[in-house]
Amino acid sequence: MITPFAVATLTRRGLLTPGSPVRIAAQLNALRRWGFSLSGELRQAAARDPERVAIIDERRGEVTYGQLLGNAERLARALRGTTGVRAGDRIGLLCRNHAGMVEAMVAGTLLGADPVLINTGLSPAQLATVAEEQRLRILVHDTEFAEKALALPPGVERITEERAAELVATAPPGELRPPEQDGRTIVLTSGTTGTPKGARRRTPSGFGPLVSIIHRIPLHARDRIMISAPLFHTWGYAALQVSFALRATVVLQRRFEPAGCVALAAQHRVRGLFAVPVMVQRLLEVPPPRPNPLRIVAVSGSALPGGLATRFMDVYGDVLYNLYGSTEVSWASIATPRDLRAAPHTAGRPPHGTRLAILGPAGERMPPGHVGRIFVGNDMLFEGYTSGAGKESHDGLFATGDLGQVDHDGLVFVVGREDDMIISGGENVFPSEVENLLADLPQVREVAVIGVPDREYGQRLAAYLALHQGEALDADAVREYVRRYRARYCIPRDVYFVPYLPRNATGKVVVRELPRFR
Repeated sequence: MITPFAVATLTRRGLLTPGSPVRIAAQLNALRRWGFSLSGELRQAAARDPERVAIIDERRGEVTYGQLLGNAERLARALRGTTGVRAGDRIGLLCRNHAGMVEAMVAGTLLGADPVLINTGLSPAQLATVAEEQRLRILVHDTEFAEKALALPPGVERITEERAAELVATAPPGELRPPEQDGRTIVLTSGTTGTPKGARRRTPSGFGPLVSIIHRIPLHARDRIMISAPLFHTWGYAALQVSFALRATVVLQRRFEPAGCVALAAQHRVRGLFAVPVMVQRLLEVPPPRPNPLRIVAVSGSALPGGLATRFMDVYGDVLYNLYGSTEVSWASIATPRDLRAAPHTAGRPPHGTRLAILGPAGERMPPGHVGRIFVGNDMLFEGYTSGAGKESHDGLFATGDLGQVDHDGLVFVVGREDDMIISGGENVFPSEVENLLADLPQVREVAVIGVPDREYGQRLAAYLALHQGEALDADAVREYVRRYRARYCIPRDVYFVPYLPRNATGKVVVRELPRFR
């Protein structure tokens, strides 16, 4: 049953506009038969707007919704006929952002198989471990990863993007029916500290999850949306789901490059951009598009450092939306431009249908302004790790692994990961607090602050700073700046100047690699 709130939101975003009765009936029938999975959303979009451009791919050009669905169906039939893929099998996807990856994702769900979205930054050894732990039957991969794919254990069939195109072209005829068992998309955790874990994504049961997002982030039906966040990442995958539900035109770029992103946004009159924070930071290093078509820049995946939100909106206008969440809880809160103008470090407020609580050590609710563990509940909590493990929960809410607080106005603030907090000389110290402070220095391009062992105090802070080209700064000036604004125990004793910070493919700093940059 659709609630009045959902009806109002869907109407306001242009999803309940009149149209051909035949096509609307086909659209609703597609959702009834195939549900709200990625394949179901693609089917409903193709039923309503088959001639509309679904994807603009830098190599293929324009692909309509009808063509995209047709290609995915042919690939599914070919995988079923030539490789014997069945419901419950797992298909690994090691691809960058392009139409072929989307077709492979959809093909798997059409068969009831589980697509496993693999981080393109994994090493060969990590890829081999993931393939074994996730029991991959097939790996579909881009040509550039052919050498990496050689590390796969025996029994995992490799299908290059060229081979996938051949399968589409030579697919046998046949009919595809909704599988008896729905496939579950498996997203890997970021893996900055080791081999990533597989998290099973829940399939939406209705319009609720879509409504929660587009009520706070004002995307509209048939918008033009660029997805720069990797599609293998929770945020990129969610952007694709939302885009299909909106029957939007999706612009994809295999590799994010700021000048190229700006050029594509201008060329295709992109209204919405999905990115990770480091991409927004890079966009400030190139001239913005003129005129600027962007009305929504939605980011997620890691915290917004320092005053990045304000600096970006000063250039692009008040268009920035920041979603705080995780692979396991999907979303927890969304900050609007108004929220970010008022408090640039805020994670915003929980959207409609989401519960968020700050809990103390004994599970008690913490009052406003007090730091505790963040727990979240919504319709899209993950279904557990593929290993069989779950996530700590309390009263139906899942732990995010972060510490935070809610102020008296209801704004959420994340102060850091639970396992990032250090105790220095008996004082609790949050590295992110110092990180945000240093990020505001005009000379600093990017910064990471971590805890390291200390014989006298137990732990201390170490700061790694990459400066803008032509800028200069010394360690004493950094320490003096922190001393001016923070307590003595927040001052980083170790200050290293590095050319850049090591990041994974989703833009997160890989902490274990920082020491080699000294």
